[in-house]
Amino acid sequence: MRFGKKGKLSPRFVGPYKILKRIGKVAYELELPTKLVAVYSVFHISLLKKCVGDPTSIVPLESVAVKDSLTYEEVPVEILDRQVRRLRNKEVTSVKVLWRSQSVEGATSEVEAAMKAKFPEVASATNERHPRTIG
Repeated sequence: MRFGKKGKLSPRFVGPYKILKRIGKVAYELELPTKLVAVYSVFHISLLKKCVGDPTSIVPLESVAVKDSLTYEEVPVEILDRQVRRLRNKEVTSVKVLWRSQSVEGATSEVEAAMKAKFPEVASATNERHPRTIG
């Protein structure tokens, strides 16, 4: 197990963590959280990667209701687009959804039936445009 995750899909990078001190010419001691207490906190410089933050991806915490378990619920704001994908013997309708804490670039494509089941108020509020067929 690497850093609490196992299997093929374990994260390649874990962090970011604050550097406490430099040890020698090629090693650094990091400030690791308590859940990584079993991991030795000194790393060779080749294992570290510079963390470059993206200021556009920062979401103000005031607009997001974070629960005690450090999770939040995504709420759809608007359905931007609707399209019908034609498979061999059935048609699947998908909608492009704008979420509350995301920008327009962060809109995701979801299956319309699942959106109607989970969020009926947003699905009914959308104006029915002519769907595009992709086949």
